[in-house]
Amino acid sequence: MIVTAKIYHEITISGFGGQGIVLNGSILGKAAAIYDKTNATFVQSYGPEARGGACSAQVIVSVTTISYPYVHEPTILIAMSQEGYESNIDSIKDGGMLLTDSDLVKQRDAGKRYISYSIPASRIAEKMGNKMMANIVMLGFMASLSNVVTTESLKKAIFDSVPKGTEEKNLEAFEAGYEYGSKEKQG
Repeated sequence: MIVTAKIYHEITISGFGGQGIVLNGSILGKAAAIYDKTNATFVQSYGPEARGGACSAQVIVSVTTISYPYVHEPTILIAMSQEGYESNIDSIKDGGMLLTDSDLVKQRDAGKRYISYSIPASRIAEKMGNKMMANIVMLGFMASLSNVVTTESLKKAIFDSVPKGTEEKNLEAFEAGYEYGSKEKQG
């Protein structure tokens, strides 16, 4: 059974070059379009620096036709750097969701405008032996807290997208993020 996106989601994933931000956008778009059979767009942007500079991925997932590929008001903002948080937080849709790496992002008070969750994604990935998998931990976290795409489709897209030989470790990172998010969701 294929479960599709509720209606329409705009997702911005922000951080800095070298964190796997663009890979996350690609995985999310692939999970939606190929495995969940929904419509999806994926747009990436980089700052002038290759590593360490600002970086973002924008993904739109919809059961209807997507007329414009750029995110205007993210329903989900994933911030993996302070700069990514600061440059995108004011655009988040009222009632939307903010997900941050608590090791790298200090949030300001959101009031009741959106719901906010944090995960020590970098620390979890480091404990698993590879800090570079924090992005995949964050995807698992998002999967547990939202209904953008199915968990199964994300796992398939991860398996198809990460370097050969790292698939199982990346799936473990996804599961660690998913488990953390499930506990957050419960209270």
